Amino acid sequence: MSDVKAGPALDWLATLAVRGRAPRTGYDRALFGQAWADVDRNGCDTRNDVLARDLAAEETRPGTHGCIILSGTLRDPYTGTTIAFVRGQGTSGKVQIDHVVALSDAWQKGAQQWTTQRRTALANDALNLLAVDGLTNQRKSDGDAATWLPPSKAYRCSYAARQIAVKAKYGLWVTRAERDALGRILATCPSQGLPAAMSR
Repeated sequence: MSDVKAGPALDWLATLAVRGRAPRTGYDRALFGQAWADVDRNGCDTRNDVLARDLAAEETRPGTHGCIILSGTLRDPYTGTTIAFVRGQGTSGKVQIDHVVALSDAWQKGAQQWTTQRRTALANDALNLLAVDGLTNQRKSDGDAATWLPPSKAYRCSYAARQIAVKAKYGLWVTRAERDALGRILATCPSQGLPAAMSR
């Protein structure tokens, strides 16, 4: 499936294959290509593209064609808090870019069989990336919806829909526990649609 169109997320959840988690054996971040590659060839790496998209009042470094984000304000979807981002040693990590479907999770649910090109596409797909609170992102680690959900309950329907959108787009499967967790969330918001692909 190339692009996922908007529609009820619950309907799309029913289309996902349900299988057991494959072993993590062999997983390496390098198998998903260069970190933050410029896959859209706009001259900016993916991390800066996502910061530019998700931060408000962002300032860029002069002479970088708007690519290097120096500062901005994030309304963190995972916690509902507002975070001031300032690029620099000891400060950049306050805002991290989360793979909504973690790459390790994808590896265990279908991506082992892919080409490096396809794995690179997933790792840099704007649909699968969000700027979020760094500490919360670290706590999530490579959890799926059965083991981790955003602390902000107000965002959980959107989060579940984004998980489903990414998995449907790339043909990744879900475990039974994961499917049930996503279904419970979306039962509280049955009209929740899938997110459109988001770009800078």
